Amino acid sequence: MSGYGGRRTQAERDMITVEIGYALLSAAFAAAVLFGAVAGPALLFELPAVAEKLLLRAGLALAPAVFAVRVVSVLVRLRTASQPSQPGRTSPDS
Repeated sequence: MSGYGGRRTQAERDMITVEIGYALLSAAFAAAVLFGAVAGPALLFELPAVAEKLLLRAGLALAPAVFAVRVVSVLVRLRTASQPSQPGRTSPDS
């Protein structure tokens, strides 16, 4: 922010928008890869019915969890990286 409690500049708002987009896209990719890895064998191969159900349900349960964890981790990292460690100091070596 441009000052403690102040308004954000356009560049800061743009950076936040890009980070949110990155968080959502990388989370969607991670969830899709995980779903494909877990449920893919059930969709590609002829497996017993119990194994197919188990793999599909596991993929459907894990993919949203991975999505949420990835989004939160990226956005928390953005928040902690954008705040100075000590109020009033602007550079890490000061």
